[in-house]
Amino acid sequence: MNLMPGINVLLVAGTHGNEINAPWLFDQWKSYPELIKPYGLNLSKVIGNPLARETCKRYIDQDLNRSFTKQNFSISHKDNYEIKRAKELVDIYGSEGRLSSQIVIDFHSTTSCMGCSLVVYGRRSVDLALASLIQSRIGIPIYLHEGDESQAGFLVEYWPCGLVVEIGPVPQGTLNHKIIHQTLISLQVCIEEIAKVKSRNARFPKNLIIHRHLKSIDFPRDSNGKQCAYIHSRLDCKDWCLVKKGTPLFQSLNGNTVHFDDPDLPDSIIPVFINEAAYAEKGIAMSFTIKEIWDVKEEWKNDFYKLLFD
Repeated sequence: MNLMPGINVLLVAGTHGNEINAPWLFDQWKSYPELIKPYGLNLSKVIGNPLARETCKRYIDQDLNRSFTKQNFSISHKDNYEIKRAKELVDIYGSEGRLSSQIVIDFHSTTSCMGCSLVVYGRRSVDLALASLIQSRIGIPIYLHEGDESQAGFLVEYWPCGLVVEIGPVPQGTLNHKIIHQTLISLQVCIEEIAKVKSRNARFPKNLIIHRHLKSIDFPRDSNGKQCAYIHSRLDCKDWCLVKKGTPLFQSLNGNTVHFDDPDLPDSIIPVFINEAAYAEKGIAMSFTIKEIWDVKEEWKNDFYKLLFD
């Protein structure tokens, strides 16, 4: 039973234990409550993976942000810390929890040059409605992640409405003034825009600009499966920049260059999460997207209001 009537928002930091800027900000917020105004919302602040944070590791047994699946929750995983932690978060803050939340915002940092951006998983109308308000307010890009069956179990998908805030670049385990400042701004904007919906003063934009996921690619590898090339100098730190057919993607020390030349993709794409350190183990050197402009639909707005007021 939900013991917190009103609009309940779950704010998560430290889903990955070596992404330390948002958790540090949460600590400061606890010490100095005046840092961020709640604007009448019920805010639950939680460190997603506290044990991994203590050791400054991404995770203990597996990626917490790939652990939120019904299959994981249907059987016992006594020896897997992240699956137990995922179930614990759902039991407390999920639909049946005593602190159940309608909305979750998950704050991350990245080693890629993503700037301040949003990640939306799939096409839930409520997610798109909230994302449109935030983008309209501070103009940040949105990565729409869909159609990748190899990637599942994301935290925000287990709540009725959820977005990920990604900010970079910053090395893992390092506090950075710019990342902290951008996290603070994005956090306050998320709260303010949700509060405007609560007071029915939200001003939805006409359009939403998204970068829709097409595919992810790995680094070139030799016959032994070892990485044999690195991000080309012309592409390094060029997240969100247009890449056309023939643009170099990878280079090796022996002079070989791999160019963008995928017959199954458009002639121009936009890469994101280039050279993200944590994705090396997943076999991802970067992801390709295509930029699209969508109309903000009345259905999105109506569904968002229903979520918060029904």
